[in-house]
Amino acid sequence: MNPTSSGGPLATEPPESPLLAEHRSAGATLTSFAGWTMPLRYGSDLAEHRAVREAGGLFDLSHMAQLEVTGPGAGASLDRSVVSVVSGLAVGRARYTMLTASDGGILDDLIVYRLGPEEYLVIANAANRLTVLDALAARSEGLEAAVVDRTPHRALIALQGPVAAGVLRGLSGVDLGALRYYAIAVGAVAGTPALIARTGYTGEDGFELSVPATAALAVWRALLEAGAQAGVVPCGLASRDTLRLEAGMPLYGHELTADITPYDAGLGRVVDLGHEFVGRDALAVRAGRPGGQTMVGLIGSGRRAARAGHAVLLDEVQVGTVTSGALSPTLGYPVALARVTGAAAEPGTEVVVDVRGARQSMQVVPLPFYRRSR
Repeated sequence: MNPTSSGGPLATEPPESPLLAEHRSAGATLTSFAGWTMPLRYGSDLAEHRAVREAGGLFDLSHMAQLEVTGPGAGASLDRSVVSVVSGLAVGRARYTMLTASDGGILDDLIVYRLGPEEYLVIANAANRLTVLDALAARSEGLEAAVVDRTPHRALIALQGPVAAGVLRGLSGVDLGALRYYAIAVGAVAGTPALIARTGYTGEDGFELSVPATAALAVWRALLEAGAQAGVVPCGLASRDTLRLEAGMPLYGHELTADITPYDAGLGRVVDLGHEFVGRDALAVRAGRPGGQTMVGLIGSGRRAARAGHAVLLDEVQVGTVTSGALSPTLGYPVALARVTGAAAEPGTEVVVDVRGARQSMQVVPLPFYRRSR
């Protein structure tokens, strides 16, 4: 067990973020999300979005599920559970993957971190926490593996943006220069034991910090204080959504659902059909069948943004549906993700989106819409 773990039984009800009182005292606008009360914004969505692109933003992600899989059979259990082979990960590395049903439908998208030879951390979406927990437990049957929900005892805090490494470096003894993207290290932040991962959901460099819930407030305040002069501000879920959209990152419930496969979401690259896992047979059939849906990016002009559910038309025929859309704060024009079929998936294709009864011309483009300078 890693030195930052906290014990406890399997949980069923969403706990409360240990930072909720801090968000209230800061005047955040709160929203209910998957049973959690979380900050939607602290002031301006646009200002928070720009802060992450230009300096840094601090996010409370404690609603994300933190599930620990341990034991001699932990790797085999996860290989049986997800579409990727994670038992081959080096200790300290991570992989983006998916949990599918027997019919190949996406139950959730996950990040799996290997913390030790027999220890893994699975980060799942808040709305799918119990689904993932139950599936991992069921798929570990007959193997020497234990699945425990650490979510009630942990907090997850993300520091994202160009100044993130500089700010965190002053509070942590970890060699951040040696910590690659999709890597994780055991260390400390502001004197608190922490798992420090170089991952994020914004398209910027940054870190996601798993810390004991009891120490979350001290870590949160320390990061804001250390980053104040560099422009770090607290950010809510609204800006996180526009940031991930610009970065072309999928959101479960929009781009990903139980009704589609990874191939239909344009994410067939994460599927490894060379190993046995739940859903493999259905996905092998889908992989061998050309055509079908795929995920594309759309850009438009003007100020009218396409939204989830809007129809995508080619030659007056509906060929797809928008899954997410917004007026990009960084780029200044409308962007959207859509699932489309056939010729509509070809970059450069001109399509029309029905935006609340008005026709909006948009063009299919490669993803992501935004890519940070290296």
